Amino acid sequence: MAPPCSASLLDVTGAPCICCSALVMAAWLCRSVMQRNGIWLLPCPVSTPRLCSRGVGSASSAPRTLSAFQDNPRTVDDLPHVSFLELLYRLVFQGFYNRMHELQIYEKQRYGPIYRNGLKSVAVNTPKLLEELLRNDEKFPCRGDMSLWKDYRDMRGFGYGPFTVEGEQWYNLRAVLNKRMLHPKDSAQYGGIINDVVTDFTKRICYLRQCSPTGDLVTNVANELYRLSLEGIASILFETRLCCLEKEIPAGTQDFINSIAQMFSNSMAVVVTPKWSRSVLPYWKRYIAGWEGIFIFAKHLIDKKMEVIQQRVDNNQEVEGEYLTYLLSNTQMSTKDVYGSITELLLAGVDTTSNTLTWTFHLLSKNPETQDTLYKEVSTFVPADRIPSAEEITRMPYLRAVLKEALRMYPVVPMNARIISDKDVSIGGYQFSKKTAFTLCHYAISHDEDTFPEPFTFKPERWLRDGRERPNPFGSIPFGFGVRGCVGRRIAELEMYMVLFRLIRLFEIKPDPTVGELKSINRTVLIPDKPLNLHFVDRGHVNAHKLK
Repeated sequence: MAPPCSASLLDVTGAPCICCSALVMAAWLCRSVMQRNGIWLLPCPVSTPRLCSRGVGSASSAPRTLSAFQDNPRTVDDLPHVSFLELLYRLVFQGFYNRMHELQIYEKQRYGPIYRNGLKSVAVNTPKLLEELLRNDEKFPCRGDMSLWKDYRDMRGFGYGPFTVEGEQWYNLRAVLNKRMLHPKDSAQYGGIINDVVTDFTKRICYLRQCSPTGDLVTNVANELYRLSLEGIASILFETRLCCLEKEIPAGTQDFINSIAQMFSNSMAVVVTPKWSRSVLPYWKRYIAGWEGIFIFAKHLIDKKMEVIQQRVDNNQEVEGEYLTYLLSNTQMSTKDVYGSITELLLAGVDTTSNTLTWTFHLLSKNPETQDTLYKEVSTFVPADRIPSAEEITRMPYLRAVLKEALRMYPVVPMNARIISDKDVSIGGYQFSKKTAFTLCHYAISHDEDTFPEPFTFKPERWLRDGRERPNPFGSIPFGFGVRGCVGRRIAELEMYMVLFRLIRLFEIKPDPTVGELKSINRTVLIPDKPLNLHFVDRGHVNAHKLK
């Protein structure tokens, strides 16, 4: 549930035309690409890559390709490497510009589990190497440059949130934000709120089914799940309902959704164009207008809560509430920092949860046997006339495995980064100096054949604790690792468990044959390349509107 680091700014952030995207990507790559320690790094010259002996077509991480056990560690110069022109060719002419996650696997097949990519960052592509790197994390792990997100905040005087601040300031901020959210007992307190939101969502699904020609079809499921996610996270952060699940979405809420799309869809153009062009080209103004709409929406809700708190203080009444009330009345956070943090948490909580559920329902619709197994669990775990509590729903092993497998196949953020700032490190038998930039190729890692046999097959059973050997846990870490892990993980998981439980108990999910093959593209998170339509076939024994 975190935004991409600078290493993943190549991800498509909207849906511009193909030609425009390719040209913009080419323009960016033809400029100098990185600035590190005050020195501009120019594209590396064309080189002959040191290919692994295995052929293209395998996502395996054979141990013999690693140099971890060599007596004399090699340096970054000994790594296989991708030239700048090779990267340019693959992005523009081979069409990887909006399929950067697939490029990870392509390059892993050619260069092995660790290599230097076209931007001179060290790409890490196996669970073992990822574990080795992350266990070298410092007290204040550094993701990389987030200046693109900082620009608007600096202009308007808003504070930085958990995705834009770094160092000790980040550590202190996370210590505050973690409370009442990260611990399982803390997230369980929001179970009632989330259940109310999910109940309204099941009612909306019933309404949409009735409006369809077949009586069971829901079109553009991702958009409906986007409304659900926004309603859910806003109910926790702002302690109020936004009415996103009503028949008509409120105008202000729709403006907020449009602002998110506008910000993301113009981010790439802002990155690739020089600063002097900002007064000439339209992208910067659109990008800033997107952030403006996002912050106006969040600030309005925060200000309303602040007025309520102040009224209670003036009337000598006890100040009670959940997350936002806690931040405003029980911490030393400044108002501008509350604006920055809450807004970033809102953004992170919407896109990621909705897309994960979209892919999960898609996978279940394509795998009826898996769906049947899941239905047996959710239909027998608690009585049919009762909704499970937050504690109960986290004890359903197959439900948890289904979601974990969906997250493996479609990781929330397919690429991230680390910069080890204060020390030299040895990874995979190679010695790296401090301030080396590493790219964490989560998509390639979660599709590693040695860790996950048949990696492109949906197999929730991989994760069951039933005596079988379970995969390396670093093979799939969609919520991050260690102190830099997702602050909203527990709440996101709880919401997704509840949605899956309720809908699978009520409906059999079937694919719409008119949609055809669904592919993934990069827009910060992995999204479908076309709208997903699904048939929600009534199982015939419980009506959604009765589950309150």
